[in-house]
Amino acid sequence: MKSGSIWLRNKTAVAACGLLSMCISTAQASSAVLKPDDFVGISFWLISMALVASTAFFFLERDRVSPKWKTSLTVSGLVTLVAAVHYFYMREVWVTTGSTPTVYRYIDWLITVPLLMIEFFLILSACAKVPGGIFWRLMIGTLVMLIGGYVGEAGYMAVMPAFVIGMLGWAYILYEIFAGQASKISAASAPASVQSAFNTMRWIVTIGWAIYPIGYFLGYLSGHSPADSMGMLNIVYNLADVLNKIAFGLIIWNVAVSESEAAKH
Repeated sequence: MKSGSIWLRNKTAVAACGLLSMCISTAQASSAVLKPDDFVGISFWLISMALVASTAFFFLERDRVSPKWKTSLTVSGLVTLVAAVHYFYMREVWVTTGSTPTVYRYIDWLITVPLLMIEFFLILSACAKVPGGIFWRLMIGTLVMLIGGYVGEAGYMAVMPAFVIGMLGWAYILYEIFAGQASKISAASAPASVQSAFNTMRWIVTIGWAIYPIGYFLGYLSGHSPADSMGMLNIVYNLADVLNKIAFGLIIWNVAVSESEAAKH
């Protein structure tokens, strides 16, 4: 059993190093030069590196937690991996053209935001029986929010109506995690550590995700010049992704390790 565990840890380490190598190769393939005064481009670079490091961390830490938490940490690692790859491409678009990488950003969000919502379902499922309806309601709210934002930013709809649609999707998610069935299951069935993690996660979805509509407003509704607006939009979005992807995963990691260690004693 011990040799098997060591083999599994080594295999996980090799996989994490492979992911890191792949992301670095993607960065090295770039022909664009990052200028020292391009603070938006620098933010893309810093966050892409943080996402790569987080991916390796989450995958390696799977070996510390009990089986029921491994899926949650795997999903956290997938979120940061997908985001890291997209951030390299988004940096390339920005540095090369000076334009907002809207398509890449929404492809990233279309994959990673549903995965973040799945985390609510997974941490509750680790300690209670959770109806599938919670999963689907969170998915519906996520899709409405993302589609509303995309059609506005891509020019398929006026920015204000699209903004309202996106906000309605976000409000639907907040209702589910604060007053809906997910919240009630957490309060009634989850142990204290899981309840604490659930509560912190939903405040990230409340406060952290509020950064995105602020960025949308600064980018499209503030009346600033296009260059200034796009710079503010991307810096705000980038900072929000650090909080809402890396910090979100660290909350999952903390409760997974705490619950696993407690189960050993």
